[in-house]
Amino acid sequence: MQCMYYIGLDVHQRTISYCLKDDGGRIHPEDSIPATRVDLDRWMKTLPQPWTAAMEAAMLTGWIYDPLKPHAASRKVTHPLMLRAIAAAEKKSDRIDASKICDCLRCDFPPECYMAPTAIRERRRTLRYRNLFVRQMVQVKIKISALLTEAGVSYKKQRLHKASYFRELLATNPDIDDGLCSLLRLCRETVVRLGKTESALVRSLERDSLLVERVERLMTIPAVGPITALTWALEIGDVQRFSSIKKAVSYWGLCGAEKSSANSMQRTPLSKQRNKHLQTTLIEATKMAPRNSPELAMLCDRGKQKGDANRATLHVARKLVAHLVAVDRRQKEFLTVVRENRTAA
Repeated sequence: MQCMYYIGLDVHQRTISYCLKDDGGRIHPEDSIPATRVDLDRWMKTLPQPWTAAMEAAMLTGWIYDPLKPHAASRKVTHPLMLRAIAAAEKKSDRIDASKICDCLRCDFPPECYMAPTAIRERRRTLRYRNLFVRQMVQVKIKISALLTEAGVSYKKQRLHKASYFRELLATNPDIDDGLCSLLRLCRETVVRLGKTESALVRSLERDSLLVERVERLMTIPAVGPITALTWALEIGDVQRFSSIKKAVSYWGLCGAEKSSANSMQRTPLSKQRNKHLQTTLIEATKMAPRNSPELAMLCDRGKQKGDANRATLHVARKLVAHLVAVDRRQKEFLTVVRENRTAA
């Protein structure tokens, strides 16, 4: 039988430390290479075949993970928070980390995490870039309010960012001098420019042939708009990797950990180990969900009757996740079943 070689990679912005071992754990080459595509391709051609590699999940993982495919027998991306062998080590260096990742791979014990296909990751980068524009628009709008408040100018908060009201405010309010007027116009132009760019990015994703059918199917769910559907499709990737709705709820960060011993059980607050992009989008959608779905409105009302609005929001969010998983897994549009109360004769 041909010997399999195992490679642990410790990836950094400038260098990649590697450790290569055989089945028996004997170390072969152990060194570092510059973190460039040319050096990575040159290094892979010198490796003995067959080999498999593992690395920690990081910002730089994607561009290293993809070039390994033609050369490696398999590739694995490990979860950094679950790799206790590195986190609890007394001595820590790039070479030691690469060796421990290699040992975990050789023993078939790497805590593997999901790596989305390249096409999904490229479109997810666009969606997250859109989120940057949204945050900047919010910051500029807050700055407009701050400038008016600082100058003692009275305005209608609900209509401040409407184009017609904003022009009328600058033209008719005597408390706005020339210097303040120029700053406010600059802020308004920035908001308009960011808004157009953000809308163009969303439209490009909505029309993408890879996403259009999936997004339209998800949008049949009440309270799910284009942003929620795109976020679900691009952040989740393959929905089949969740064997149950509970695991999907956990991935969204909508449940806490459980600590039980003997006959005592303790529930902790919501976990911080979650996909923050998914959680933020879902909570925003949950706030609007009761307005568009009678079923979710009843669920929210029952939670509020118990005296806890936050718990009611969590109930609605978990129900919304269940709808998303069901529609995406079955690849069928959402159907609302109207239940009638019938009195027995």
